[in-house]
Amino acid sequence: MRKISRYIARTVFAAIALVLLVVLSLDLIGGFIDEVADLRADYDVSEALIYIALTMPGRIYEYIPYASLIGCLAGLGLLASSSELVVMRAAGVSVVRITWLVLKPVFVFIAIGLVLGEYVTPYTDQVAESRRAVALGGQRALNTERGLWHREGNEFLYFNAVQPNGILHGITRYRFNDERQLEQASYAEQATFQQGYWQEEGVSVTHFEDEGTRVDAYALRRWKTDLTPEILNIIALPPEGLSIRNLVYYVDYLAEQKLENSEYRLAFWEKALQPLATISLVLVAISFIFGPLREVTMGQRIFTGVVFGIAFQLTQSLLGPSSLVFGFPPVLAVLIPIAACAAFGLFLLSRTR
Repeated sequence: MRKISRYIARTVFAAIALVLLVVLSLDLIGGFIDEVADLRADYDVSEALIYIALTMPGRIYEYIPYASLIGCLAGLGLLASSSELVVMRAAGVSVVRITWLVLKPVFVFIAIGLVLGEYVTPYTDQVAESRRAVALGGQRALNTERGLWHREGNEFLYFNAVQPNGILHGITRYRFNDERQLEQASYAEQATFQQGYWQEEGVSVTHFEDEGTRVDAYALRRWKTDLTPEILNIIALPPEGLSIRNLVYYVDYLAEQKLENSEYRLAFWEKALQPLATISLVLVAISFIFGPLREVTMGQRIFTGVVFGIAFQLTQSLLGPSSLVFGFPPVLAVLIPIAACAAFGLFLLSRTR
């Protein structure tokens, strides 16, 4: 049994890794082609390649569930085509046992995804975006190509680039009074976090008064705010790019600021339940091999896997925003396609003889 276990695990693991490598390679090529359109003096080919390399962990994390689906179809399909699955079952290995043996290598990829999502991609994605934003004009006032908006009380803030080491580029601040009238607008070329406050450099402040406007300039200015590098590292990334622990922290922070946090709660459930989504897709793949795809060609199996993966992703993409619009719990939007997928796979497996 140990030899069978190792053989199935090795076959499925190799198939998933190969699928992940092919999909990742195609995505990296497409990503580089997209970056070529933005090349300019400060953002050259080397910077574009660095950007692509830094975003690679995030791409791997995103494709692990679908690579597991197609990889299991391909790996088990090879065993089915050579009648090895028939021999295993004739030797007394049950479908349940084979399912468990297939899930073992999948757990390895799930663990890799959890490590990437929690400890690698939040940092590498932010470094990639901040480098790109600085190269594309991080010192230019209100560079809306890659910037970031945030609100703190009566002040609206815009950052051209946020670096993970506590450095901001292109900080524009708009302060309003309680009557929502603009009182002050300022722009700083750069700000560095120092012992509980931000040190702004190259500051220009415009005061809006009853008799007109007044402009002051400062080489350096101290900025006291509740925004810390940790919070800015969170808001610098889209919700899907954050780790689970940072999502929990930021959901609480938004609640304290009385701001909408449903988008971040949705991202939390998507990341927290991604292992279940991967397992449900693998169950469908296994049920297909023992059922309708037992005697078809490898190309048909891969095509079926791609179609099913796209359908699953579209369902999640539709239900997620729907929960934000119609107000039902985000956890349901994530759980419904996972539960439906798992139920479908278990139903097909239950019909296997």
